[in-house]
Amino acid sequence: MAFAKGLLLLSLVSLLAHSSNAQLFPNFYGARCPNLQSIVWSVMSQAVAQDPRMGASILRLFFHDCFVNGCDASVLLDDTATFQGEKNAGPNAGSLRGFEVIDAIKSRVEAACGGVVSCADILALAARDGVNLLGGPSWTVLLGRRDSTTASFSAANSNLPSPSSSFSSLVSAFANKGLGIRDLTALSGAHTIGQARCTNFRSHIYNDPNVNPNFSGTRRNMCPQSGGDGNLAPLDFQSPNRFDNGYFQNIINRAGLLHSDQELFNNTAADIFVRVYSRNSAIFATDFITAMLKMGNISPLTGTNGEIRVNCRKTN
Repeated sequence: MAFAKGLLLLSLVSLLAHSSNAQLFPNFYGARCPNLQSIVWSVMSQAVAQDPRMGASILRLFFHDCFVNGCDASVLLDDTATFQGEKNAGPNAGSLRGFEVIDAIKSRVEAACGGVVSCADILALAARDGVNLLGGPSWTVLLGRRDSTTASFSAANSNLPSPSSSFSSLVSAFANKGLGIRDLTALSGAHTIGQARCTNFRSHIYNDPNVNPNFSGTRRNMCPQSGGDGNLAPLDFQSPNRFDNGYFQNIINRAGLLHSDQELFNNTAADIFVRVYSRNSAIFATDFITAMLKMGNISPLTGTNGEIRVNCRKTN
């Protein structure tokens, strides 16, 4: 893979530097589930081959999980008659996808080593593999998370940044999770893959002054001022199905699809990182790995906390 060479050793160093929880470590499952990572890779390979967008969708699932009470697979829980999960919260409703891919991985993992591997760890591994399958870097994932027995609709509504977030709002949301401006900028580079709905970028292309007119004109063709809310556009128009540094080149050229994207290059403290990443894909990859490891360490459930779900969609 383009970014993978030379970065695996670095990821190990970063992993040790940013492991804030001694109960998470790479070989957590060891002999108990030796084929775990090959199973995840196999299912993700098939899913991304069938739908390249799935790599971005799984990565987004992981982000939306970790930012709401930690990386505990709470985002995967279905609503029931007596329980309201996170799937239908404002930032998630109608846009989160990839649940069936996680289900497929979990089914195969359970067949190989039942009751051992958490859905939270499966999601962390699947997010890594989705990035790598689209040409991005790979890294060593810390394992040992357990699954939540609850979820928070209200926290999903309040903790997740919106596509219309200002730079100060983004900085605050990430700081609340122990992530700095460099992490914010690197993780935003995940928008080098995936798509967004018209409803999430309409105001930006019609109302914001810092948008390239050629870019906004093209996007207006498929995102009218009214109607077409679900019409999709690539977050990175240069290479929507390849994980690279094109996203940063786009926002320098005022061609960020979301208002929140363009906020990263709008005379702010993130400008310097955007410039560096736009010129040097290796530095972007390095910082992305570091930020992913930090994000994956947000408030994990370990030890006897939580559970190991048999079905990722419901508690045991």
